[in-house]
Amino acid sequence: MLAGCKKAPEDNAAAQLEHTHQVELARRDLQQIPSPSKHLYLGVQRLEDWQNPSLTVQEKMISIHVLMPDANPSELGKGTLLRPVAARQQVLNIDPKNLAEALNAIPKEAWPYGRVVAIEEAREAPAIARPQLRRNIEVAIDTLTNIGVVADEWADSKPVSNR
Repeated sequence: MLAGCKKAPEDNAAAQLEHTHQVELARRDLQQIPSPSKHLYLGVQRLEDWQNPSLTVQEKMISIHVLMPDANPSELGKGTLLRPVAARQQVLNIDPKNLAEALNAIPKEAWPYGRVVAIEEAREAPAIARPQLRRNIEVAIDTLTNIGVVADEWADSKPVSNR
């Protein structure tokens, strides 16, 4: 009896229904974040200076880079050894199918440019992986569109010209 080795169609339908529910929930919750402000992010020339969440798409996962907001409102010591920016940076590696849910979990304060993310292909990927990376980018952009988040695509740490 090898029938137990495959997922039952009911399991696939339940998983698809759960995924659809997560996308709808993310779309609704992310609407609380303001629309993107181009004047805030179009001038960013290096991905290292990007303050909103950013995505690095790889062959089998997506890395989400988040710069958490500074809990201290004072300008005193900001960016110094006492309050380094690197201490607020977090990276989360996720399965691409969980992108909507993961973005929905990011605090509203971590979106200073509004509902926009920078997205890039993994830089050190071998040439043979590039077609798969491009497909993954397209799937991620489709998910972002479905949840109302703008994708600002980057290549080699430079904004793509269609910004």
